[in-house]
Amino acid sequence: MKTTTLSTGAIPAKRVNGTEVYNTAGEHLGEIEDIMIDKPSGEVVYAIMSFGGFLGIGEKFHPLPWQVLHYDTTKDGYVVDLNKDQLRKAPAYERDELSDNDTVWRGKVFDYYKQPPYWG
Repeated sequence: MKTTTLSTGAIPAKRVNGTEVYNTAGEHLGEIEDIMIDKPSGEVVYAIMSFGGFLGIGEKFHPLPWQVLHYDTTKDGYVVDLNKDQLRKAPAYERDELSDNDTVWRGKVFDYYKQPPYWG
């Protein structure tokens, strides 16, 4: 039996993890570490991108609202309209804080990136 594969644009989260992130100038910014999903609604809250540091030391984890990520097939990665200085000033987590967030924290993230909150 022949199986037909349809391209829906949907992929498993495990395939998003590790995807490289670039800015519009083509600079490599980091990679997607994980995706946060709101349990009640099933909405993607944001992607968590690792940024900065060296060999894992000083690395920060930046929540990026899903709306600011644009997949670029030529780069096989996501592109965001941000520079490194904007990311340094953005809300960020330490590794041990990745699962510790609430709607107040999420609101700060969405405000920083000037995006309407998914719960709004």
